[in-house]
Amino acid sequence: MSLKTLDNNQVSYYDLNNQVNIPLNDKIQLDKDKEALAAFLKENVAPNLVQFSSLRERFTYLIENDYLEEEFLNKYQPSFIEKLYQQLEEADFHFKTFMAAYKFYAQYSLRTNDNNSYLERYVDRVAANALYFADGDESLALSLADEMIHQRYQPATPSFLNAGRKRRGELVSCFLLQFTDDMNSIGRGINSALQLSRIGGGVGITLSNLRGAGAPIKGIEGAASGVLPVMKLLEDSFSYSNQLGQRQGAGVVYLNVFHPDIISFLSAKKENADEKIRVKTLSLGVIVPDKFYELAKNNEDMYLFDPWGVERVYHTPFSYVDITAEYDKMVADPRIPKQKIKARDLEEEISKLQQESGYPYVINIDTANRSNPIDGKIIMSNLCSEIMQVQKPSVVNNRQEFEKLGTDISCNLGSTNIANLMESPDFGRSVESMTRALTFVTDHSQIDVVPSIEHGNQTAHTIGLGAMGLHGYLAKNQIEYGSTEAVEFTSVYFMLLNYWTLVASNQIAKERQETFAGFPNSKYANGTYFNQYLAKNFGPQTKKVQELFKNIFIPTTDDWLKLKEAVQKDGLYHQNRMAVAPTGSISYINDTTASLQPIINRIEERQERKIGKIYYPAPYLSNDTIKYYTSAYDMDMRKVIDTYAAAQQHVDQSLSMTLFVRSTLPEGMYEWKEPGENKLTTRDLSILRNYAHAKGIKSIYYIRTFTDDAGVVGANECESCSI
Repeated sequence: MSLKTLDNNQVSYYDLNNQVNIPLNDKIQLDKDKEALAAFLKENVAPNLVQFSSLRERFTYLIENDYLEEEFLNKYQPSFIEKLYQQLEEADFHFKTFMAAYKFYAQYSLRTNDNNSYLERYVDRVAANALYFADGDESLALSLADEMIHQRYQPATPSFLNAGRKRRGELVSCFLLQFTDDMNSIGRGINSALQLSRIGGGVGITLSNLRGAGAPIKGIEGAASGVLPVMKLLEDSFSYSNQLGQRQGAGVVYLNVFHPDIISFLSAKKENADEKIRVKTLSLGVIVPDKFYELAKNNEDMYLFDPWGVERVYHTPFSYVDITAEYDKMVADPRIPKQKIKARDLEEEISKLQQESGYPYVINIDTANRSNPIDGKIIMSNLCSEIMQVQKPSVVNNRQEFEKLGTDISCNLGSTNIANLMESPDFGRSVESMTRALTFVTDHSQIDVVPSIEHGNQTAHTIGLGAMGLHGYLAKNQIEYGSTEAVEFTSVYFMLLNYWTLVASNQIAKERQETFAGFPNSKYANGTYFNQYLAKNFGPQTKKVQELFKNIFIPTTDDWLKLKEAVQKDGLYHQNRMAVAPTGSISYINDTTASLQPIINRIEERQERKIGKIYYPAPYLSNDTIKYYTSAYDMDMRKVIDTYAAAQQHVDQSLSMTLFVRSTLPEGMYEWKEPGENKLTTRDLSILRNYAHAKGIKSIYYIRTFTDDAGVVGANECESCSI
């Protein structure tokens, strides 16, 4: 029986899995998920997996039929590949849940051209990744194989899926572009968005530099159309450039809250917006300087400044002006056109839209730049709000050529599995292997169709190592999410990731005698980046957390001092090293909870397009852990914010943080709510955003609202950037 003829009536695993959601004697039937897993492997995988008599036969077939590239395999002797496979088989990997196996074979396993048979097991995909990313280094290949088969490391979906394949997409996840205030840049930018969407990535674009609606063009009053028509062009571009219909093109546009089109920008996402201006599939994000929080807090007016006037005065695009520092001067400068609104009116508009749609994302741009160790300015983020890197604007001439090539960004991501990395025999060696795998991707990423992206990657060598599975690990160890111990654990864990990625980046720079382009002018080079680690001990303090890290090396201030000296001497290869992306299907394959966020349900219900509902029990769920699995919708979101803030202090980029609320809040959850007045209001969201800003959060991704009729607002999933 082939996959083509397999239907729901011929298998038992769907019914078995669905019984997980049906309590028996008031207990969750977790054993039914194990039965569903066994049935799936027997009824679906075993009869549809192409078998080979030897590895040599397998690789010969895959190469001759254009399934795998030959070049990466030729970097190793056949005897070594046999050795690597022996190591992988001895690890005795098994999926732990039906969802994990189903997701792997549905989305990641290589299939025959007719789509009727599987050509890969999990072991085979891991082997291809290890051999591909090690680039002929046998020691690294063995190490990466060990990290991935024990699920301590998970490459992002584009990397894990495409590594080694002959017919593949790009290995990177998504892209960041900027438009400047001229038609050449807009035209070139739309072409770049088309090209990047075609090759598979979600695209983030800032329109903050474009002049507002009604602004003059070469002295003609009221000529400019503003950002909305450009948004419509971009939405149509992403819809058109959709990888031959395989996926919807995905993009987010950002706009500064001090831009004169900000109200119409937000209105374009409203359900009742006029079809001429409404954007249905394009995501929206706002760039928020500190000055906005100050004006809203004081209930003051705020001025919106037209970018063409700002650029005329400051001789730099609007995004690169420090609005918080220059605000009063800009208000007083008659050369800059401006208009006045109430700051709290805009704050309420943002909250209204977040209630209605989950948008906009919020980028606290001054927070990002204050902690930025790199010379330059962060001006935006990506489709999932975790990438924050400095950029430089380009200048495009009338021939659509780059007179001045600036820097834009490609995202190169991977994730640690917290529970499994905590069991690593050598935490530091594990992180080094992961860093080297990510380095291969950045070194071999050639997005020449968009020169500013390629230039940014070549000069910065950026990577983004993050983490997933926090709630699962905390529950396994009977720690309440958001508790003092949980927040402390999060800080220590990310301190270690920071330390070891710095060690690895420094070692690579030393080996290659090469640093990222801006290293000499960075806070790494002058040593000030390390001040916080020399002034404070970030090691575990509470007894519970000390116990969790008892077998793991914790760097002392002396260790940080030695690292500082090594970095100042030999540099760093990577401009950026860490970012926490949302984790989608890959967290299921890893049998872990998503990213750093709390679970939504103890038994999660997933609606799969072709087969209906699949149920996924939370990892480590048992009678002992069940009370530690509070749903995100029943949790004070300040616990989530505190958790992300604990990680953020160690992460050079950002973390994709979603907030979960109910349209009717649990009684007594928030002290500012009067008894009996539990409906979610715009004020509640405003308070949470301000709390996040005060805690040093750089970005807020979606606001997801669970409605009284059991629906979810803001439930779109970012598949382009998800790990």
